[in-house]
Amino acid sequence: MRAFTVERYGDTSGVRAGDVPDPEVGPDDVLVRIQAAGINPLDRMIRDGKMKTILPYRVPFVLGNDLAGVVVEVGAAVTRFAVGDEVYARPDKDRIGTFAELIAVHQNDVAIKPTTLTMEEAASLPLVALTTWQVLVERADVQPGQKVLIHAGSGGLGTIAIQLAKQLGAHVATTTSTANIDLVKRLGADVVVDYKKQAFETVLHDYDLVLDSLGGETLEKSMDVLKPGGKVISVAGPPDAAFARELGANPIIRLVMSALSFRTRRRARRRNVTYSFLFMKASGDQLRELTPLIEAGRIRPVVDTVFPFESTREALEYAEAGRAKAGKVVVKMT
Repeated sequence: MRAFTVERYGDTSGVRAGDVPDPEVGPDDVLVRIQAAGINPLDRMIRDGKMKTILPYRVPFVLGNDLAGVVVEVGAAVTRFAVGDEVYARPDKDRIGTFAELIAVHQNDVAIKPTTLTMEEAASLPLVALTTWQVLVERADVQPGQKVLIHAGSGGLGTIAIQLAKQLGAHVATTTSTANIDLVKRLGADVVVDYKKQAFETVLHDYDLVLDSLGGETLEKSMDVLKPGGKVISVAGPPDAAFARELGANPIIRLVMSALSFRTRRRARRRNVTYSFLFMKASGDQLRELTPLIEAGRIRPVVDTVFPFESTREALEYAEAGRAKAGKVVVKMT
C-alpha cells in the first residue's frame, strides 16, 4: 500500500511517500480503507522527535492520527463492525499511521461515522473531539453555569471545545484573532478576547476551568484568570507524574516528568488552583457518545482546507506554517 512514512526524525524533509506492507489484521482488529485523514499538531511533534521520551516510535513508521474510511476486513473476534461499514477513529498511540491507504485498528477504538458528515469532515474530528471530551467531561466534569476559557478558539481543538462546552451548559470565553471573532461567536463563545488587542489575563476573572492548547506564557498567565480551586488542563504544557503513571513509565521517566512540570505545579499551588497535563486516549465508546451531538448539528466540524493524499507533505507544511484560517487541515484519498 502507499503511505507517508517518517524516515528520520526532523522536519518535513524526513517524510517520504512510498510503498509499505499492508497491515496485519489481528482477531480484534478492523482493517479500514482510509478515505480521509486529519492533520494535527501532534503529527509535527511526533515527526520532529519531541515525543520520543513517551512515544518512542522506531523509524521508519507511518505518520497520522485521525481517519475516516470503510471497513474492508474484520478479525475473527470482531463483533461491532462488518465489511462495508463507514467508520471514523483515532487509533491507539501505539498503532498510529493514518497517512496511508489502509490501517488495522482495534475494534474498541473505532465508531460508525456520523451519517451527516462527509469523509473529510469526519476525519477532522476524532483526535480533537476525544481530547475535548476527556478534558471537559471526563476530567473537569463541567457543570451548567461554570465558566470555561478555551484558548485558540478558531483552531482545530478550539472549534470543537467551544461547541461541547456550550452543550454542557458552560459560559464560554475564548481567545482568537480579529479575523475569526465572528466564527467563534457562531460556534457559541459568550466572551471573545482578541489576543491582538487585549491581554486575556487582564479581561477574564473567576473562571472554573482553562483548556490550554498553547503552553508557555499562555499557560502561566491562564492561572491568573482562575478562581480559587479552579483547574487548568493543558495539552501543550509540561507532562506531569500522573501522566507518566498512566503511561506505565519507569521510575526514572516519572521523575523526569515530575521535574519538567515542577515549576508549573508550584505556580498553580501558590494561586490555589490545580494544573494537569492531558494526552488524549483512543476511545470508540466516547466517539459514540459524541456522534448523536454531531448528527444533530450541535457539534459541527470546521475544515479549513482539503489536500489530495499525494500532497500530504504540503498539507503538513501548510498547517505548520499557520496558514490555516480556522479549523482542521485534511488529506483525501483519490
